[in-house]
Amino acid sequence: MCLKDEDDARWMRVALAEARRAAEMGEVPIGACLVDERGELLAAAGNRTRTDCDPTAHAEVVALRRAAQRIGNYRLTGTTLYVTIEPCAMCAGAMVQARIGRLVFGAHDARAGAVESVFRICDDQRLNHRLEWRAGVLEEECRSLIQGFFRERRRAEERLSIECGEVA
Repeated sequence: MCLKDEDDARWMRVALAEARRAAEMGEVPIGACLVDERGELLAAAGNRTRTDCDPTAHAEVVALRRAAQRIGNYRLTGTTLYVTIEPCAMCAGAMVQARIGRLVFGAHDARAGAVESVFRICDDQRLNHRLEWRAGVLEEECRSLIQGFFRERRRAEERLSIECGEVA
């Protein structure tokens, strides 16, 4: 394993910890962290859409906002964003607007992924900024976390419908 691979796995673990914290708050367990070119953590966040009653409070957007506030600049050039799940169109667009240099994500999102799965926003030649990206870092751990969350949510809904006497 090369140094870049080790660094990517290290920072993805930080994003996974944020995803677990989000799950503890009842949020969809997606986490993100933004690191500068010196390897300094600028911001880390988990999803906060329910907590903040904000449809834009995805982990990626929250991390970008925090980092921009921290450095006093909305341009986050030279940074790397680590995210547990492939970003959606909104988040991929925000990364382009922030001019981040690199994205690393864990698991693909076949339904809403906007980096490779459904759309290719991060490297679309029609946009004025493109970023390097890498998929599959700690992929199984990232996938297991989100799948387990939704599996448990479905079980809870089934239990509730049975308790309420509903027929499935």
